Amino acid sequence: MNVALVVLDTLRKDAFDEHFDWLPGTRFENAYSTSHWTVPAHASLFAGKYASELGIYAGAQRLDCPEAVLPESFHEGGYTTRAFSANVNISRPFDFHRGFDQFEGSWRLDALSSNVFDWDGFITETRDMGPERYAFALRDILLGDCDTVPSLKRGAFLKLRDLGMGRATRDDGATEALEFVRDTEFGDDEFLFVNLMEAHTPYSPPEEFRTVEPPELDGLRATLGSPDADPERIRQAYDDGVRYLADRYRAIFTELRKSFDCVITLGDHGEALGEYGAWEHLCGLYPDVTRIPLCLWLADATDGDDADQTAEVRDDPVSLLDVHRTVLDIANLDGDSRGRNLLAGSETEEEPERLVEYHGLTDRHRTALARDGFDIEPLDTELYGMAAADYYGWETPDGLHEVGEIAKPRERMEKLVNELNRRVVTDDVALSPAIEAQLRDLGYV
Repeated sequence: MNVALVVLDTLRKDAFDEHFDWLPGTRFENAYSTSHWTVPAHASLFAGKYASELGIYAGAQRLDCPEAVLPESFHEGGYTTRAFSANVNISRPFDFHRGFDQFEGSWRLDALSSNVFDWDGFITETRDMGPERYAFALRDILLGDCDTVPSLKRGAFLKLRDLGMGRATRDDGATEALEFVRDTEFGDDEFLFVNLMEAHTPYSPPEEFRTVEPPELDGLRATLGSPDADPERIRQAYDDGVRYLADRYRAIFTELRKSFDCVITLGDHGEALGEYGAWEHLCGLYPDVTRIPLCLWLADATDGDDADQTAEVRDDPVSLLDVHRTVLDIANLDGDSRGRNLLAGSETEEEPERLVEYHGLTDRHRTALARDGFDIEPLDTELYGMAAADYYGWETPDGLHEVGEIAKPRERMEKLVNELNRRVVTDDVALSPAIEAQLRDLGYV
């Protein structure tokens, strides 16, 4: 059994419905994340618990939980485990390579290697120097301990990017992911994880997919104030990126179905595009942020001419926790999980209510926003959401908001919160200049 788990980072459910109608498999119409952003959502997906139980949240973003994560479970079960990540948050410095036999990344992750010359730090420190500074960089590369060829390639890439040239500047890693899938000789018993970032800011697809120029957008500042760019331009730029993601993923999925028996395609979270006055996904638990696309394709579920037809549509509420349980069961692997097997159907057991967690601001956002005079109190607090059958409720500083109705929502949400077995962690990843530069470009600093 070969299993592929593909995260289409920051993809809204409505955008998925519009641009991924070609994707076959069982679609879950009411799937929810466990959080509003990448790190805690991926932690739940990998470990089957809420992020607060794993100790992975706003102030602690390293995947250092004691629980076995999916790639470790697959590795122990005799699987070959591979990953391709285009997301800086899902990278070696944050320990997300745990359990993978092969962990590859896009051009963004190339900059994070400890053996590659720190171009980002060098450029920052020598900004006031002229072109001669590159002679000093070359000297340091040739005489230092870093890997010479990768360091020179990284420098050339940055220069080509600044000039708007170079194949690698065309997207955020989807083309590299396609090449990785095509070039890999997958055998039996394979587990593959992929994270694609084309729906994420800076909303900058290749020229042929752009209908507007990519806007400047700082989601937290836009939410606390207002966006600098025209809101319609922001929404159109997001849609441009999603159209490109759909185009690239169609090619990737075509390759995956040649070697994999199961391909699960999902989002880790969505994106706010002005709903409730919110922008991006670091600002709250709005339904446009927490509701995610989820599609499960099995090779033996469709045959012949029907292979490209959607097998089923499910309306029961499901969560990233359920994806974790399902992946383990598909591979017949042991592991603890809060989730339930999605393949068991929607009527085999009581549909559980699921929490969504908001842990407040990271230290780097808290410091920057406070320094710039923003009132951060509305965003710097713990908040919760709850998904149930025909219901989603989410907390904001001014009260509980609801879509649908359910009896005693506050009491039910508080019960779930009180059942959390929290793990408190204070040791976070120290950001190198290279990591900080990449996170800043994605709106995380």
